[in-house]
Amino acid sequence: MAQVTMRDMLEAGVHFGHQTRYWNPKMAPYIFGERNKIHIINLEKTLPLYIDAMNFIGRMAANHGTILFVGTKRAAQSTVSSEAKRCGMPYVDRRWLGGMLTNFKTVKESIGRLKKLEAMLEDGQAGINKKEMLSLQREQAKLERSLGGIKDMNGIPDVLFVIDVGYEKIAVREAVKLGIPVVAVVDTNHNPDGVDYIIAGNDDATRAIQLYLSGAADAIIDGRRSVAAAAFAKEGDPDSDLSGEKGKVDQDGKPDDSAREKQENSATMQESESPKKIESPEGKQSASSSESVVRDVPGQDMPGDDKAENSIPEE
Repeated sequence: MAQVTMRDMLEAGVHFGHQTRYWNPKMAPYIFGERNKIHIINLEKTLPLYIDAMNFIGRMAANHGTILFVGTKRAAQSTVSSEAKRCGMPYVDRRWLGGMLTNFKTVKESIGRLKKLEAMLEDGQAGINKKEMLSLQREQAKLERSLGGIKDMNGIPDVLFVIDVGYEKIAVREAVKLGIPVVAVVDTNHNPDGVDYIIAGNDDATRAIQLYLSGAADAIIDGRRSVAAAAFAKEGDPDSDLSGEKGKVDQDGKPDDSAREKQENSATMQESESPKKIESPEGKQSASSSESVVRDVPGQDMPGDDKAENSIPEE
């Protein structure tokens, strides 16, 4: 996850709240002061809250959890869809349908209808006239706007990440009812009740929204990478018990069998290069007697031996 500093938040305008007359007293602990009748948010409190929220999202992603990105206001729509796609998470960027979580069974039927329409339009089934085809295309486009971001979501999410709790109050209410943890950006004019991980900050500036969403996407990607790295390290554990060679693995992460082969080869070489046995005196005697027998055989000439030449009878 990219490290976000207080300067980054200042440059993104996270510290700008709403007008003082619209403030919610429950946000008082997060307000630093006011300037030109606009509340200034205390970034010394916002930064730790932001880090805690991103760490929580990363842990949930590492545990194979699903984080639903929700941001239907115009300033957040494009960023929500792009960042959610980047990290492979579902999102809602148009309109929150009532019962999207509490009545997910019915929503899932609509998702099934959307997938069926997509398959029909891709195949271009014969027998459908132009008027029916246009009607199916309009229905598919309508469902895509409402459910396109969650069509790959198989069940209710594990975490709800909301940009504006006031704009998405129905989504927050449904999540609270189902016991789904809520991570949300809360401005000075909204009620933080029901939010498990509060990020006190500006929820209107596009740069601030980009900072929140990119941080969440990076946390999800890093969480998944940590799980993949841990699994790879576990698969690469050595299971060879050879002394002196324990812990060696090959390039594919498998135990290295070269140590066993080295031991077998060394044993074979030792057998082939074993020293000659020292003969006993009796063995020497028997060897000399056999040599004399060979020398006494007529017709055999032992080169370099005068005794052998003298022992050959003259004709």
